[in-house]
Amino acid sequence: MAEQSKISVVTLGCPKNLVDSEYLIGQIQKVNLQWSTQVDDAETIVINTCGFIKDAKKESIDAIMEAVEKKNCGEVKKIIVMGCLTERFKDELMEGIPEVDSFFGTNQLPEVLKSLHINYRKELLGERVITTPSHYAYLKIAEGCENPCSFCAIPLMRGRYQSRPLEEIVKEARILADNGVRELIVIAQDSTYYGFDIYGERKLATLLEALNQIEGIEWIRLMYAYPAKFPLDLITVFQKYPKICRYLDIPIQHISENVLKSMQRGISQRATRELLVRLKDEIPGIALRTTLIVGYPSETEDDFRELCDFVKEMRFHRLGVFQYSQEEGTEAFDLGDPIPIAVKEERQTKIMEIQKEISEQYNEALIQTNVKVIIDSKDGDYFIGRTEWDAPEIDQEVLVRTHQNLKLGSLYTVTITDAMEYDLLASI
Repeated sequence: MAEQSKISVVTLGCPKNLVDSEYLIGQIQKVNLQWSTQVDDAETIVINTCGFIKDAKKESIDAIMEAVEKKNCGEVKKIIVMGCLTERFKDELMEGIPEVDSFFGTNQLPEVLKSLHINYRKELLGERVITTPSHYAYLKIAEGCENPCSFCAIPLMRGRYQSRPLEEIVKEARILADNGVRELIVIAQDSTYYGFDIYGERKLATLLEALNQIEGIEWIRLMYAYPAKFPLDLITVFQKYPKICRYLDIPIQHISENVLKSMQRGISQRATRELLVRLKDEIPGIALRTTLIVGYPSETEDDFRELCDFVKEMRFHRLGVFQYSQEEGTEAFDLGDPIPIAVKEERQTKIMEIQKEISEQYNEALIQTNVKVIIDSKDGDYFIGRTEWDAPEIDQEVLVRTHQNLKLGSLYTVTITDAMEYDLLASI
């Protein structure tokens, strides 16, 4: 153990990966080993990789090569690589980067720990070290995915859908609350499928009701709600429980019937529109967040114009756009990648220009209104907060200027004094 005096855990990719790393760090800490998210003074580096799209794969490879350079210089003794990239390309990585001591895929926590000379302790299930600000945490309710989306490599990396037992999730949430977490961010590859594989029916509404009962939790935020076969009992949960943030992340990806069909999204344009309108009508004040893909192989100029019109019509509160990435092993791979990068970039920019105007209008309408924010951090003269309509890292912030000493992780009512396209200014 002496040669592993300090272990650095580097996490790349999505919040699901972050949770995996936090479980790993929790096990490391229980045997009194030192750990850090910084690599500068570590003798063992564990890199939790992402393999979702080209940019993510490049970032993972770059991180591995930086660790290899440190090892070659004698600064690092051991490199362990785990996660999604390894799940997809283990053989190629082993052959191409022999300096790495061990490669592990997803869902191999016991094996990763063994390579660190640590015995996996099942009784620690649900216990983790939070690496986000201590007042919020991601709560992963399932692993894998059952959806056949033609462009997506997640099932290749994460496998079939596996819901966690409801009791296990609630137990973990109680532990998080006891440790000071005030906001739970519910995540999965597809959160709305939760429970179907082990209970025979979708149980997300039941789970949210149980989480709502946990003392100390003030906000519960729902991410990655797949639109096809959306469980409509969720609407009642949003209406009934004020702890459930009036915020829903629902990735639409596209609206053209041609593209949706090729993407194998399992939902039509008409059904998509009907669902979004119903959510807006029946959940007062809800902010809908979505993600879109531009440059899919079969996307024509007409398809793209239809997508632009849809964004203008639907007026999402929050929106992100990805350029299509051709991924080995997916159904869409054989379609090629015929749309030039310059065209993808132009389409991405166009959508974001439309969204920028919509976001600015939403924000200007908030001026001189009072909203509740949770304070995440302090930067200079400003405390940085978020409304219930904003998830950390990906959505906008509220910059609160005050002479008071606000407590991080606490909720305050503020008055919006000014607005920008993607941020708000406020005072207590």
